[in-house]
Amino acid sequence: MSHKEKKLGSGLKTIGDWQRYIATKLHQSDVWFGHGAADGWEEANLLLSEITQLHFEQLPDFRDYRLADEEREQLSQLLSKRIESRIPAAYLVHKAWFAGLPFYVDERVLVPRSPIGELIQQQFTPWLTSAPERILDLCTGSGCIAIACAYAFPEAEVHASDLSTDALNVAQMNVSEHELDEQVFLFASDGFRELPPTQYDLIVTNPPYVDAEDMDDLPEEYQHEPELGLASGHDGLDLVRHILLSSPEFLTEQGLLICEVGNSWVHMVEEWPEVPFTWLEFSQGGEGVFLLTCKQLLAHRHEFEQTQS
Repeated sequence: MSHKEKKLGSGLKTIGDWQRYIATKLHQSDVWFGHGAADGWEEANLLLSEITQLHFEQLPDFRDYRLADEEREQLSQLLSKRIESRIPAAYLVHKAWFAGLPFYVDERVLVPRSPIGELIQQQFTPWLTSAPERILDLCTGSGCIAIACAYAFPEAEVHASDLSTDALNVAQMNVSEHELDEQVFLFASDGFRELPPTQYDLIVTNPPYVDAEDMDDLPEEYQHEPELGLASGHDGLDLVRHILLSSPEFLTEQGLLICEVGNSWVHMVEEWPEVPFTWLEFSQGGEGVFLLTCKQLLAHRHEFEQTQS
């Protein structure tokens, strides 16, 4: 067998050996991190956690344990696919972690990675002054934001919507897996357009927001994700415009809108210079998430109407 044909990781025995090897191999390869893992070490832990059925926080305690031949074979195959096909690790094992919770994912939905998870774990402190009764997760994808909100606010009724039937099917799998069918309810809707009239104390949304220029420059890993969940016009704000204009009708008087727009925050500041967006900060990294109150949205309704495409 030639060196080229030799299986990746051949000869490695323990969990610790594989951790170091996978991380090193990924960093030596032309792969892009950013789908729920910050670096090769985190991706190594994700792969090992799934193969061994150990929680990734347990892996250090088992680092000297030897892997079975079948487990080593599976790891070798997964690592090869990750490097050669540039498939995000979360898709390879059909699992991603968000706000400390596990979610099933495949190529029908984006890999969960929003910094909004940090806000949910903090129960949106200090922005929410009381526990919300109703929450909407607009553009839910895998359902991760809605489900995490249900854990954070167990007394709240949570609605989650998406245009994609494929995404809603994945979201339903996750809702059922977390046994939240009586708290989290799914709706098929293009933005707010097909939602029943309901008022929410909190609307949280991670809509498509990638502009045309960035879409052309995305690393290969993103090509495995549904374009519907990424692209949103030349400036990335096609759906955001709809959200800004329509959300007050679905918010209570004291309600809040929290929306992620990523790099397109630059276009937002240029488009609406007079709007007092509160740009939220994150200790775990991330940017491009704003907050507006219902009163602020109504006060600037005219500016939003002027820029509707």
